[in-house]
Amino acid sequence: MGRELGGEREPIKERKIDHIRICLSKNVEAKNITTGFEDVFFIHRALPEISMDDIDLATEVFGYRFSAPVMISSITGGTEEALKINASIAEAVEELGLGMGVGSQRVALENPSVERTYAIVRKKAPNAFIAANIGAPQIIRDYKVKDLERIIDMIEADALIIHLNPLQEAIQPEGETFYHGALEKISRIVEGLSVPMIVKEAGSGVSAEDARRLEKAGIAGIDVAGAGGTSWAAVEFYRARKRGNHLTEKTGEEFWDWGIPTAVSIVEVVQSVNIPVIASGGIRSGLDIAKAIGLGADLAGFALPILEPATKGAEEVKKKLEMFIHQLATSMFLVGASSIEDLKNAPLVVLGRTAEWLRIRGFDIESYARRGG
Repeated sequence: MGRELGGEREPIKERKIDHIRICLSKNVEAKNITTGFEDVFFIHRALPEISMDDIDLATEVFGYRFSAPVMISSITGGTEEALKINASIAEAVEELGLGMGVGSQRVALENPSVERTYAIVRKKAPNAFIAANIGAPQIIRDYKVKDLERIIDMIEADALIIHLNPLQEAIQPEGETFYHGALEKISRIVEGLSVPMIVKEAGSGVSAEDARRLEKAGIAGIDVAGAGGTSWAAVEFYRARKRGNHLTEKTGEEFWDWGIPTAVSIVEVVQSVNIPVIASGGIRSGLDIAKAIGLGADLAGFALPILEPATKGAEEVKKKLEMFIHQLATSMFLVGASSIEDLKNAPLVVLGRTAEWLRIRGFDIESYARRGG
């Protein structure tokens, strides 16, 4: 049942409130590790030979046509604060033709009264791509296919995300650190689901080794959620400090920057599997999205940049998303890419620590520089 805090498990609902407030008020981003995107450079085309007005950002992934390769990463649910955040995001992605995931729905399985904080998403976004969400420890211990179908039905989801967050669970005072049998359970569940299953990390990245095992298990896609963005060790560090839990506080501080940088994880995964890849973890601009697609990802996701706008309403979320999308289109114009497929084939150079990591691990980075015309 996980570790205890002060002799009692803190209610999940209170934990979710903590997570939102900490992410809004504290520095929860990586300190000494970066995404690696600063080592990725497109080859600028002084003669792009395209019109920016003719650029087509649309792409089809998981059988859904996205107007741009953008999916808001799973954020929250289960509280009144979460209701407004989810509603704002859903309204914006519906208008813009994008996608989103909700936060873990475990709390709704345990307390049906909060289902509406998740169900609001489909009400506000009847046509958008929506993903349900549950954690790996819960499917190992608690939930069967029928339970997962319940959370899928709760939001009429187009896909189910199983999130992997071993770092957060290890730091969290009430964390659930049992992952033995996770791959086998994923393999068994995927066969019985009515929608595709996406497996997502929570900020520490996915390695080539794990990507290959997950693909073999039959999943439909991988969200790398690499290091360099929001650190869940940092979030739990602040929670532990507030509660005077010195052991967890110091452990969270030590592992603040743990993980595989996002750019590295993208390459490790796309060069190892033949299923769609979502790039998340420190995506902070449309140029980051372009670099992620250039490295081979199919979609890009982000959560923290949207959280604060979502507390203000759908229009603020829409403004932030439109800025990212405009920056993506600008990136495509400057490399002469009129489509997402063209962007995937645009030449780019990988340098620095990112290149060193990938070379040591045996991945091909030279081919990125030689492609294109």
